[in-house]
Amino acid sequence: MSEDNVVALHRIETMNEVSLPPSVPEGDLELTHPSLYINRELSFLRFNWRVLQQAMDESLPLLERLKFVFICSSNLDEFFEVRVSEIVQRSQFAGAMRGPDGMAPQDVLEKISGFAHELVAEQYRIFNEVLLPALAEKNIHFLRRSQWTDQQAEWVSRYFHDEVVPVISPIGLDPSHPFPRLVNKSLHFIISLEGRDAFGREASYAVIHVPRSLPRLIRFPDHLSEKGESLVFLSSVIHAHAGELFPGMQIKGVYQFRLTRDSDLDVDEDRVDDLAKALKDELLSRHFGTAVRLEVSDQCPERVSNFLLQKCNLSERDLYQVNGPVNLNRLIAISGLLERPELTFRPLVPRTSPQVMVHHNHIFEAISERDIMMHHPFESFETVIEFVRQAASDPDVLAIKQTLYRTGKQSEMVRALIDAARAGKEVTAVVELRARFDEQENIDLAARLQEAGALVVYGVVGHKTHSKMTLVVRREKRALKRYVHLGTGNYHAGTAKLYTDISLLTCDQEIGQDVHQVFQQLTGMGKSLTMSRLLQAPFTLHTELHRMIENEIDNARRGKTAAIMAKMNSLTESSMIRALYVASQAGVKIDLIVRGVCCLRPGIKGISDNIRVRSIIGRFLEHSRVYWFKNGGEEKIFASSADWMDRNLHYRVEVCFPVLDKRLARRLKREALLCYLKDNSQAWLLQSDGTYKRAVPGKRQSFRAQSVLLNQLAHDG
Repeated sequence: MSEDNVVALHRIETMNEVSLPPSVPEGDLELTHPSLYINRELSFLRFNWRVLQQAMDESLPLLERLKFVFICSSNLDEFFEVRVSEIVQRSQFAGAMRGPDGMAPQDVLEKISGFAHELVAEQYRIFNEVLLPALAEKNIHFLRRSQWTDQQAEWVSRYFHDEVVPVISPIGLDPSHPFPRLVNKSLHFIISLEGRDAFGREASYAVIHVPRSLPRLIRFPDHLSEKGESLVFLSSVIHAHAGELFPGMQIKGVYQFRLTRDSDLDVDEDRVDDLAKALKDELLSRHFGTAVRLEVSDQCPERVSNFLLQKCNLSERDLYQVNGPVNLNRLIAISGLLERPELTFRPLVPRTSPQVMVHHNHIFEAISERDIMMHHPFESFETVIEFVRQAASDPDVLAIKQTLYRTGKQSEMVRALIDAARAGKEVTAVVELRARFDEQENIDLAARLQEAGALVVYGVVGHKTHSKMTLVVRREKRALKRYVHLGTGNYHAGTAKLYTDISLLTCDQEIGQDVHQVFQQLTGMGKSLTMSRLLQAPFTLHTELHRMIENEIDNARRGKTAAIMAKMNSLTESSMIRALYVASQAGVKIDLIVRGVCCLRPGIKGISDNIRVRSIIGRFLEHSRVYWFKNGGEEKIFASSADWMDRNLHYRVEVCFPVLDKRLARRLKREALLCYLKDNSQAWLLQSDGTYKRAVPGKRQSFRAQSVLLNQLAHDG
């Protein structure tokens, strides 16, 4: 790590230092003290810091390092659109509820601002000072205006007039042209100008809105690239020629900017008759929610940036001055402009389960033989699609039921459901219309399924349906048999290549009956039903997790070996954290693999000194949720769609399923837990003060969990 990077890391890491309580004697359960809880928002920003550090990892291919800068930018966008906007709303109410960390909303906003400004500065430093020079060494050049040759400048001029001018509309600001209503996250330019136009109008400013249809990154033709590939930012093209849009006016300055708005939809489900229609109406206003962040070029004068802040009703705290394109995440399009396979990861060739290959055209025979577990993306998600595809074409299949949260626009899974419905099978789809930022896509998906004859329901008012399950009912001889898929990830073939997730295919009668009951709850009405195998939120999952933790506590107090291992995306639910603190005090050994937000503080003497927390950041997004309990030697292991968060445990429909086949249970423990606990190269270890330290191999051999799983389960190239 470079000296500059170390300094930046120190600045950020010291921003969330807290005064930890003194050592707490065993049995003194002051476990609601605010200092025992890390602020959720600051923990999320630390996660993005870890993502950004992947861009500094020279062991990764160069274009993949660049992608981590874009991912960090995209994550920050959503963070401001959803989390920051929510805190801004709460801060407007006196006596607003504080979280377990005890911080008031205004204090949280101040902390966020300080941390986020440092993070953004570091993001652009890495982009400009590390990655662009490294790309230039590989003959990939991002050319600034000052670097254009005469021929390149002439080509840019033609591009501007042919491709840009026809689709943009400059707006001079005067009494008849007030400051425009800016679209969320769109690229804009503010032009400082002087003079009078043909109508005698005088204006100090004008605004150019750049539509999303224009690419933010443009590749020069090969004959204009002296070495390798040359690219230019759209912002540079517009900057160079913006003055031509205001003939006769004197241009004083051209500055790019971007506004981020509240993008969370506000639909009172108890007061609407048609959720789909209400969401459609609300989606129209998503682009124009309350402003929460303003990004401007760092060359923008204070006078101009203050003008923008005033027009957007923002304060100086909300201003982010950046040294480069204000919309870095749109530059991810570079992957489609270059063909440099040596600078990217070798293609992943996932393995197909040997059990499935033996029964390739008869997947129900394969499942009947033995449960099938898959660890995506190392093992192919195509098997799950094939499960539904064969169900759609099998004359013995009578019904297919599936929950759909995110699927992708060109989903083979959805196509199979449509084929099944058109073939006369009973198809039931529980479509979650409120999957954030996929609402419109899911509304369209629901319409397509309904047109094909499927029964479409939208789940339960007030509870997002986040569980991932498919139920197939098949007639075999004279009886009906249930086949089930349960997963930790979405039915999205694209993300299945990028996220780590667990899938289980089974025909276990009790699991099948439980899944049937969950679908009955989602589509019908009635009291919560007792289940044999599954744990379900919001009814039994939270309670049963507590019961299993308490069982480990009892075992530890009786002198038995007690241990918990759990892997998840986020840990924020305060009662779960308190239960883990109690377990630690009782002597239970606890290992947590938490990719993102973690509000628990490990390593506090007398409270959490038996808890270790690590985060793994690598090529694939860690997305699987797996919980393991020692249980006095009779080990229990579960996979789930639920994180240990308030929303997942109390306000969503989630499913947690046991892996009953002992062979598969051992494999799941080894691959999803023990392998990641051995990682000494891509693991970040959470400290008691809320900071993270990267694990280093030292004298040991480097061990990267994802690389090991690639080698064991798939083919990398």
